[in-house]
This record gives sequence, C-alpha cells and structure tokens, in this order.
Amino acid sequence: MTRIVLGLVACLGWLLGSTCVLAAEPDWLKVVDKAGWQPRDSQGEVVFNDRLWLFGGWFNSYAAPPRDVWNSADGKTWQRVSDDAPWKHSDLPMTVTFNNRMWFMGGWYNGRLPGHSASNEVWSSTDGVQWEQATEHTAWTPRIAAGLVVFKNKMWLLGGTENYYFGDDRSLKNDVWSSADGKTWTLATANAPWSPRAYHQAAVLNDRIYVFGGGNYVPKYHGVNDVWSSADGVNWTRETEHAGWSPRLWFSAVTYRDHLWVLGGWSNNPSRNWGDVWYSRDGREWQQLKTEHGWKERHEHSAYVFQDKIWIAGGHAQPLSSEVWSLELPKDWPGK
Repeated sequence: MTRIVLGLVACLGWLLGSTCVLAAEPDWLKVVDKAGWQPRDSQGEVVFNDRLWLFGGWFNSYAAPPRDVWNSADGKTWQRVSDDAPWKHSDLPMTVTFNNRMWFMGGWYNGRLPGHSASNEVWSSTDGVQWEQATEHTAWTPRIAAGLVVFKNKMWLLGGTENYYFGDDRSLKNDVWSSADGKTWTLATANAPWSPRAYHQAAVLNDRIYVFGGGNYVPKYHGVNDVWSSADGVNWTRETEHAGWSPRLWFSAVTYRDHLWVLGGWSNNPSRNWGDVWYSRDGREWQQLKTEHGWKERHEHSAYVFQDKIWIAGGHAQPLSSEVWSLELPKDWPGK
C-alpha cells in the first residue's frame, strides 16, 4: 500500500486543464495482525515454491524451542505443515533456499535449561514435512546466529557463536565455510579480518558477500556497525567502520531493489529495540527510509523478499509478535 502525497508533483499542460500527476510514497502495510502461528522470535525463514516459510524459533528461555513448520502464499493466511520436525535446535538457526531445497542448520536447543546445546547438523526439505539430514556433524563447530548466504552456486556460512547464554568472547567465530551439497564443507578462511561475531547479518549484492553488524550478547555485550565485503569469501574489504545505523544485534537484512537493507534489531546500554529501516547501494553510504506507517520496534523478526516486496514477520516487539508487514517500492525506485 502507498500513501498519496497531497500536493502537486507534476501537472503537465495545466493551462489546458489536463489531469495532474500525483506522486506516491512507499509505506508499510500491515498484512495481518495475528498470523496462525504462536508469536515468537529467532525463527528460521525462507522463500520457497512461491511461499513464505517459517521454522521453529523461541518462546522463552526456560523451554525447548518449537519445532513447527508453517507456510503462506500471501502472508495473511498461514498453514501448519508440520508440528514436530526432526531438527530440535530451532532457536537462532541458519536457513536458506538452495538447489531447489530448503536448508536448516545449526541453532540452539533448550534455552537456559540443563541439556542445552548448539548444533552443527544440516537438514534439507522440499515440502517442510519430510526432512533429510545431510550430515549430523559438519566440519564447522556447533554454531548459532551465523550468517548464511548463497553465492557462486554454494552455501556460505560466516561467523556465529558456539554458545548462547553460557559462552564468552572465545565462543565467537570469524571463520568462513562453503558447501555445494550441505554435507561437505570447505574452509575459505579460519580468521576473516572482520571481528569474531554473532547475531550479525550477511547478504549478497553485485557479486559480493557482505557481512555487517552483530557482536555478542552475554556475558559481555558489544555491538558493531561495520560493513565488510568479499568477492571470494577469503579476501575482505572494509566498506565502512561505522554505518549510518547504530551498532546492533538481532536485526534482519535483505537485498531488494539492488540495495542492502537493515531492518530493526536490538542494542544494549541502554537496552532498546529498533524500528528503523536503512538501505545502501554499496555498503558504505547508508540512508534511512522513513514512512508514514511502520511496525513497532522489534528484534529477531523474519525478513523476506517475496512477490516483489519486503516482508517482515514476528519478532520480539515487547511482547512477542505474530504480525506480518510488507513494503513495496516502485520498480524504478532510485534509492535516493
């Protein structure tokens, strides 16, 4: 949905009484206030077979995470396709669509309870019901909240942390791995020049992988807003040490209209959610997209590009949310 700007933008031939042309500014549309799934954050998400998909997530820190699978053809009506997927580490997993399959890997299990663990399992599915385990233990260590992208016909995993509530700075990673099948993983670099981090984002634009934001949650919080890019996963260029958006964890990101997008997130000291939206053509220069309407500040929400729009779903908006929102920009949107 767009809002009509009141005021004349162009009125050609006005002396002849012709019709004025009014411009329209982009705006967020709330697609549904309460989707069919229980409000949550930290879930997995992909676009696959012309549907939005949502996997597992987090309800609270003192329960095993959910293992349900949902999809939607329009973002409004959701159907549950599985209640009990075989993967159990569904808090902060890494998910992606690759080679005509949905992929689910890593993640955290059991919150702060005894028996908690991180995973380096890799699973894939074509229907969300039947899942095949590519490997029980990958070459990379058990991992949560890493970056995961498709680049040069491979899946690439970047950084993350080996422990959620009980780790320290030594748990953070800045390694980069790639795989063409989900089973065999090749180490591109054990120590990328960007600082070890989790809760960051990775995206692909103009034949380059971008890594940005993130940091660590506990026991010692730190957040960054640097941006790095690479054409091969080995050699990295720092595009900026400080992007226009504030340092943050638990944000979402997509590539849309030939730009990188940063959506929401969380920062500490003081603790706060973010509801801002930023875009960049190159990772160096960032601009904020301001709209008349918008979603409440939140973190660990799902973000998609679907039906030529940006979508967000769920997240922790104090309280947990099951809202779905969408934003459509004109095809000729210049990003200016």
